Amino acid sequence: MADLQRQHPAGQPWLGLGGLLLAAAVFFALALGTGSTTTSLLILGPISTFALPAVAMVAFWWNDWPGSRLTTPWTGLIDTVLVAAAAVVLTIAGQAIIERSDVRAVFEANPGPGIPATFPATLPLAGAAFTAMLQLSLVCERWPLGSLGRFRSGLAALALSWAAGTGAYFLFVNLDALPAAERAAAGLRNPGGPITATGFGSALIAVGVWQAVFFIALRGWPVNTITRRLPRLLTGNALVIGLGVLTYIVLRDLAHWQPAAISAACGCVISAALIVAMLFEGWPAGRLPPVPGRVLTLVLTALVALALNRALAACADGVHWTRATPDDWITTAALSFIGAGIIVHVGIGLRWPFAQKTKENS
Repeated sequence: MADLQRQHPAGQPWLGLGGLLLAAAVFFALALGTGSTTTSLLILGPISTFALPAVAMVAFWWNDWPGSRLTTPWTGLIDTVLVAAAAVVLTIAGQAIIERSDVRAVFEANPGPGIPATFPATLPLAGAAFTAMLQLSLVCERWPLGSLGRFRSGLAALALSWAAGTGAYFLFVNLDALPAAERAAAGLRNPGGPITATGFGSALIAVGVWQAVFFIALRGWPVNTITRRLPRLLTGNALVIGLGVLTYIVLRDLAHWQPAAISAACGCVISAALIVAMLFEGWPAGRLPPVPGRVLTLVLTALVALALNRALAACADGVHWTRATPDDWITTAALSFIGAGIIVHVGIGLRWPFAQKTKENS
C-alpha cells in the first residue's frame, strides 16, 4: 500500500475523487441491491461484514493474489469474485457458530418463524473477526505469521482472526435480553458473558477507531518511532485496545450514549479515515511538514466523519424501520458498504481505471 501511495501522489485529488465515485457506486449497489434499504441491510449487511476479513486478507496479506497474476481490470475482478464467494461461505460459517445453521436465512430478509436470521445475531462475530484481522495486519505488523509466505500467512491470519473473534464472542457476550423461547426457536447459543451483544459490537468498533486513526490516518505514528519490534508491538496493542475500551466506557457512562449510537459514530470515523488516508492518500496534508500534516489529517478525518454521519442519518430517517434502527443502518453502511468498497478499490483493484489513466496522462 505504501508503494502505491508513493507512485500516485501527483494524481491527487483526482485519484481520490475518482475512487470516491466508484466507492459511491459500490455503496448504492449494496445499500439498494435487494430492491430496498431495509432488505439490503438484513441480507447484504451480514454478508458484506463477513467479507471484510477476506478483503483484508487479499489486500494486506496476499498482495492481490490470485488476481495479481493477471492484468487490470482482471486483477480486481477476479479478487472481488473470490471475496464475494468467501463472504457467503463465512456468513454461513458464522451462522453455524452463533445459532442453528439454515442457508435460507442467509439470502432471505424474512425467512419465517423458527428460521434463524443472520441480522443482527451474527454481526458481533463478524465484527470481532475483522477487528482481530486488522490487529494482526496493522498493529502487529503481520508478525509472526508473515514469515510463512504470502498464501499460507494470509490463510493463517484469517483462521487466527476467526479463532480470536469466536473466543472473544463466547467469553464476553450474553444474550439475556432475548427471551429464552426466542433464543430456543432460533437455536441461538447464549455464552452468558458480562456484556450484551450490542455493547460488545460497539466496543469493537471503538477499538477499530484507534486502529484507523493510528495505523491508517497517521500511518503508524507515534508507535513507529519505537525502533525495537517487541516494545513497538506491545505499545501499539496496548494503545489501541486501551483507548478503544476507554472510548466506549466514556461514551456509554459519561456521555450516556446507547451502544448503537456509539457504533454509528465510531463507524463513520473509521470510514472517514479510509477516505482521507486511503482514497486521497493524505492529500493535502501529505504536502505539509509532519506535525501540521498530522494535525490537518485528524481535522479532515473528523470533518469527513461528521459529514458522513449526517448524510447517512438523513438517508436513514426517510426509511421505515422494523427489525433494525437508523443507527444500525448507519453503522453497517459506513463500515461494510463504504469501507469495503474503499479497501477493494485501493487495495485490491489498484485504483483501476483511474490510476491507469493518471499514468497514461503523465
